[in-house]
Amino acid sequence: MPSRSARPSRGPLSYRPEPGSIPTQPGVYRFRDAAGRVIYVGKAKNLRARLSSYFQDIANLHQRTATMVTTAAGVEWTVVNTEVEALQLEYSWIKEYDPRFNVKYRDDKSYPWLAVTVGEEYPRVMVGRGAKRRGTRYFGPYSHAWAIRETVDILLRVFPMRSCSNGVFKRSTQIGRPCLLGYIDKCSAPCVGKVSAEEHRAIVDDFCDFMGGQTRPFTRRIEKEMYAASDAMDFEKAARLRDDLGAMQRALEKQAVVLGDGADADVIAFAEDPLEVAVQVFYVRGGRIRGQRGWVADRVDEGGTAELVDDFLLQLYAGAGRDAQGDAIPREILVPALPPDLATFEELLGDLRGGKVQIRVPQRGDKKTLQETVASNARQSLALHKTKRASDLTTRNRALEEIQDALDLDDVPLRIECYDVSNLQGTEVVASMVVFEDGLSRKGEYRRFVIKGVDGQNDVASMHEVITRRFRRLLDEQARSEVRPGDAGDPSSGPMLVDPETGRPRKFAYAPGLVVVDGGPPQVAAAQRALDELGIDDIPVCGLAKRLEEVWLPAQEDPVILARSSEGLYLLQRIRDEAHRFAINHHRSRRSKSMVESALDDVPGLGEVRRKTLMKHFGSLKKLREAEVEEIATVPGIGPRTAAAIKDAVAAASAKGGTKVGDGGGGGTAAPGAGPTYSVNTATGEIIEES
Repeated sequence: MPSRSARPSRGPLSYRPEPGSIPTQPGVYRFRDAAGRVIYVGKAKNLRARLSSYFQDIANLHQRTATMVTTAAGVEWTVVNTEVEALQLEYSWIKEYDPRFNVKYRDDKSYPWLAVTVGEEYPRVMVGRGAKRRGTRYFGPYSHAWAIRETVDILLRVFPMRSCSNGVFKRSTQIGRPCLLGYIDKCSAPCVGKVSAEEHRAIVDDFCDFMGGQTRPFTRRIEKEMYAASDAMDFEKAARLRDDLGAMQRALEKQAVVLGDGADADVIAFAEDPLEVAVQVFYVRGGRIRGQRGWVADRVDEGGTAELVDDFLLQLYAGAGRDAQGDAIPREILVPALPPDLATFEELLGDLRGGKVQIRVPQRGDKKTLQETVASNARQSLALHKTKRASDLTTRNRALEEIQDALDLDDVPLRIECYDVSNLQGTEVVASMVVFEDGLSRKGEYRRFVIKGVDGQNDVASMHEVITRRFRRLLDEQARSEVRPGDAGDPSSGPMLVDPETGRPRKFAYAPGLVVVDGGPPQVAAAQRALDELGIDDIPVCGLAKRLEEVWLPAQEDPVILARSSEGLYLLQRIRDEAHRFAINHHRSRRSKSMVESALDDVPGLGEVRRKTLMKHFGSLKKLREAEVEEIATVPGIGPRTAAAIKDAVAAASAKGGTKVGDGGGGGTAAPGAGPTYSVNTATGEIIEES
C-alpha cells in the first residue's frame, strides 16, 4: 500500500504520487491532513485514473474538492480484488474515520423503531429509537411512536409475546405471579412457565412474520380454526378467534396498500439545492408502507442525482450484513436515478441479503406514483429544515457576521436587497427586488419591475435599469423627507422616513446595507455603475454566481469563496433563490396575461374595453372556452355575431396547444435547452414546468 507522509500541505502538487506509481486496479484511497487525520475516503474502479483527477489545475475542481486537496497533506490507497470489495472497504473506512469531506446523511429527526430482541431466551417486543443493536430485529422506522404502540397493543391479543422490561420479567419470575398483561391474555406469561421457551419463540416468530408482511397465512389459519370451532359447537373459542381476526384486520387497516402486487421495496427520493440535499425513504413490505425515514446532508460536489444515489445506498445498506440486518434489504430498491456502479451495488446487496436485489427507476404505474409521493415528502422535509435553520437567531447573526467579514463591510448588513432579471428571449423582461432584514424575508418590502428601456436580450442593461430606478427613488424619497442625509436622524436610520399624509413608511426610503445581484462580474459591474452615476458611494454591491456559488465584488478579478458549510453563504443563496422565485412568478403572471389577451386580439369588433368586460365576466380563458355562444352573447356589449367570433378564436387558440416558455433567471435569457422549460396552455392560461 503506497503511502505519502503527512506534512504541512503546500498544495496538492507537494504530495502528488510519482507518475506510474498508482496502480490501475480497483481500490479505496484516503486523503490525510497535516495532523494525520483522514479527511476523505473514496473508491475507484481504476485508482490511477481516479486519483489523477485530483491533481489537476485547482481552478478546474469543484470548490469543495479544491478545499479538500489543499487541506490534505498526503494520500494513500489500498488495492482490492473486486469493485464489491472496494465498496465494502469504503464503507468500513467511512465508519471508522468519519472523514469531514464525505457526505454525511443525518436524520432530520429521531424516528422510532419497533424492535424484537430475538437474541434473548425470551424475546421482547418494544418501541425504541437510536442506533440498531446486534441480536435485535427491527421493523420501521415509523413516523409516530404512539401509532406503533397502538398497533402492538392490538396484535398482542393474537401474538401474546413478552413486552415487559427485564426488571418486571425478573420480579414476576421470583414471585411466581405474572403481571397484568398475563392476566388479560396479552402475554403468554413465560415468566411463570405458562409456555416454554420454545413455545414462546414460536409466538415471536409468528409476530415477526406478520410484521414482515406475511399476513395472509395467519388470517387464513385463524379463519379456518374459527369455522372449525363453530362446527364443533365450541362457540366460546370461535368467538375468541373471531376477535383475534378482527384485531389483525384493524392492525392491517392502519397500513394502506400502496403496491397491489404485494412487493417488498424501499422507495427512495431526493430533494436538492446547490447547498443541501434531503432524502426520504418509504419502506414497503407486502405492498404496505411499514415505515418512513428522512435524512438531510450538505452537498459536497457538483455530482448529479446518480452520484447522490451512489453515496446514499452505500451508507444505508452496506452495514446491513454487519448489523445482522440482511433481512432489512428488500428485493427491490426504487431510486430516482441509477447509480454509476449499478451492477456492483446489486452484487453487494445481493450478497448481504442472501438473494437477488434489483435497483431500478420506476417508469409508470403504482410504483412511479409512490415515488412521486416520496419525492413530495423529501421536498417538504428540505423546506422544513431550511425554515428551522433560518429561524434560529444565533445562526442568523453568525451568517450576517460571516458576510460582513468575507466582504470586508464596515457594518453588519442588517438589510439586504437582492435583484434578479427574468425574460423570454428578450420579451416580457421583468425584474424582482426582495428584502431580508436581520436574516428574515420582509415580503411587504418586495418590489416588481417591468423593464422598459432595454431592447432584446440584455441582462446587464436590464440590471443597470432596475438598480437605477430603485435608487433614484431612494434619493427622491430622501429629498422629500424632512431630514437630510448627514443630519442627526439620517434617513438611513429609518424612523423619520414616513409619509406625512399617511403616516406610513415610504416605499423606497430605506437604504440597504448590502445589494446582491443574481449573476457574475457583468451584472455586478452594471449595478455598481448605476450607483456611481447616481452619486451613491456608501452602499456595497456583490453578486452570487450560480455555478460555483462564487461571490463577486466590483472591480475584483477573483471571487470571494465562502465555505460550503458557511451560514453566510447559505443566507446569500437563500436570498438569491427567493429573488429568482419572485422574478419567475412575475414573469409567469405577465406571460399568462398576454396569452389570454392574444387569443382575443384578432376578434373583429372586440376592443380593449369589451375584452376586459368579457374576462371579468368569465374570470379565465378556460371558462370562456367552455361557454356556449349563447352564454357569451349575454355579456353586455357582445352580440351573437361577436360571440361566435370569440368562440372560434378561443377554439383556434386551444387547438394550437402549448407555447414553449423559458426562464433565464440569473442568466436572464431562455435559450433553447438552458434552464427550466415551461409549457403554456393557451386554452387555459396555465403554465406548467416541464424540466
